[in-house]
Amino acid sequence: MKDSQPDNPLHGITLEMILNELVAFYGWDKLGRQIEIRCFNHEPSVASSLKFLRRTPWAREQVESLYIAMLRRSDNAKGRDST
Repeated sequence: MKDSQPDNPLHGITLEMILNELVAFYGWDKLGRQIEIRCFNHEPSVASSLKFLRRTPWAREQVESLYIAMLRRSDNAKGRDST
């Protein structure tokens, strides 16, 4: 049996990859406004954010949801550009 999840946009992507892409796309300031958690707003770093997100399920869910929304916006923008 294959362990494939073609409809899951998070399959095969680590939390660190998600966080790095969000920071690259939004920057820490805007990310901290999107998801108001201390590790994004006060001396933010990938390492401290990962530590917090790995032990705080509600915050991780918000980060994953924002990442999926970012992917959808990006896909929609690409679709408009090709028409």
